[in-house]
Amino acid sequence: MNRSAVAHIPTSQYAFARSEDTFTVRLRAAKGDLDSCTLFYGDRACPESPVRFTSERMQKRYSDELFDFYEVTISPCPSRICYYFELEKEEEHIWYYADAFHQDMPDLVMDDGFVVEGRSEYYQYPYILRSEIVKAPEWFLNAVVYNIFPDSFADGKRRLTCGQKEQQAPHGTISRSRLGGTIKGIMENLDYIQELGFTCLYLNPVFQAGEYHKYDIVDYFHVDPCMGTDEDFLALTEAVHERGMHIIIDGVFNHSSWYFPPFDDVVKNGEKSPYTDWFYELSFPVKRPEEGETPGYACFAYEPKMPKLNTANPEVQEYFAKVGRYWIETFHVDGWRLDVANEVDKNFWRTFCSAVRQADPDAVLIGEVWENAQDWLKGDMFDSVMNYDFRKHCRDFFALEKTAADEFLWAMTDMQLRYPFQVTAAQLNLLDSHDVARFLGLCKDDYDRWQTAFLYLCMAPGVPSIFYGDEKKLTGIRESEYRQAMPWKQNHTDSETFVKEVLRIRKDWISPEDGWRTIHAGHKDRLLVFERFGAHTIRIIIHTGEAPADTDPFLQGGQILLLKGALSHMLTQNGFIILLMR
Repeated sequence: MNRSAVAHIPTSQYAFARSEDTFTVRLRAAKGDLDSCTLFYGDRACPESPVRFTSERMQKRYSDELFDFYEVTISPCPSRICYYFELEKEEEHIWYYADAFHQDMPDLVMDDGFVVEGRSEYYQYPYILRSEIVKAPEWFLNAVVYNIFPDSFADGKRRLTCGQKEQQAPHGTISRSRLGGTIKGIMENLDYIQELGFTCLYLNPVFQAGEYHKYDIVDYFHVDPCMGTDEDFLALTEAVHERGMHIIIDGVFNHSSWYFPPFDDVVKNGEKSPYTDWFYELSFPVKRPEEGETPGYACFAYEPKMPKLNTANPEVQEYFAKVGRYWIETFHVDGWRLDVANEVDKNFWRTFCSAVRQADPDAVLIGEVWENAQDWLKGDMFDSVMNYDFRKHCRDFFALEKTAADEFLWAMTDMQLRYPFQVTAAQLNLLDSHDVARFLGLCKDDYDRWQTAFLYLCMAPGVPSIFYGDEKKLTGIRESEYRQAMPWKQNHTDSETFVKEVLRIRKDWISPEDGWRTIHAGHKDRLLVFERFGAHTIRIIIHTGEAPADTDPFLQGGQILLLKGALSHMLTQNGFIILLMR
């Protein structure tokens, strides 16, 4: 037995409560090494001695290049749990607990028959507290998200006139628009979005700001005048909710505009300003630098127009907690996507989360964290993050064709195991956004490759999100290209129909609680076969290799729901099949 590969981490993604009476345990072992793995669990506070244990055979649920991952879910389970593992390989039989291997259990029986029990030596989950069970709002787990960059989307029904403009705003500032999209334009196209199958809007910033992207916010309590009015936005949220849909807005709290009133006060009053501790690394006198000058304050990404906020300051935390509550209570938004979340003080997010939860316990909080986000996903800050690692793996396999099918699914397996199950189910999966190249552009405008990636996006665990216009084959590598105007006048019925059909299958046959498993991942044939299983079992076959792939072994006992590129039992390049398994 390869003991060096065995791992278990208590109170982590390896041992977590899914509800008050449901508990999941995972153990890692070397790939192909163990013959069996059994979990023994009991009530750690039971009055009997020794503890009465129940055994459950663990299933090998996941594998990557190096490891197998065994998993079992106990339901119902004790509120206080102690547990250990029995590992077997051929003639070798050992117990694993306290991060060590043992030939004997920790119970010691004395000569007089008195039991001295070492129950504290077992693995422990002290108590399943309701307040510590991490789970995103149910509506979000079932959502399909349509991400709109407001300036680029619409100013009327199936229309964007692409009118660049400047408008005088409160506080004596100028608001700019590049393409002229408006709040009313979004509202007039809700039917289009809903008919495609999307259930939730995520809007990039709509607050009063200077530049067209609206990430340099001047006023956090009003809509930007180039986009419309506060009344327009309230009408939009009401129209969204009348359709049974939801709406999420973008919160930019890491930095502000250099015309944000507190920063403006620092510029005007210097060290006498009551806001000097609202910002980072101020050098007095503070001034707005000319182009090419180094600013005398910290900024977002060295952009002088966006001074960085000191989010550790309790006054700053309370101010933005008020912002968080205001947009929920006044405009009834359903949640926040939170910009540059990994650069913001974690107590800021705890304060913000508490304020939002008080306003609406069912609001969702999504952080922009591009890397592993375990620190932010423990229930006291965010429900979800934008899953850029998901995009990275899809980019390397579907678009750039840098990785093989087995390498791709190994990477995705690691992502499934990065967090507890219900946290993985809430990740906002994406192929592109306002910050990265269009996925179709990365595919060198090969729409067939985009289709296979979109299919995977919608069939994989997590909440799928697409950027406006992807369904109309928008492409582009540079910022001005991937934020281009929505091509309302172009006819892309084929791709829109494809999006509708995939989203319909997801809605009809896949649930957030469904499991995920690999059936086949070829190294040379670039054939992926995986399943989502729960109330129904859906098998997805995707082939991206040049030579046709034989799919006959994977078709037995299935009803075809969607098919492209099948020649008899062979699947052509960028072909796919979705099967409902009987």
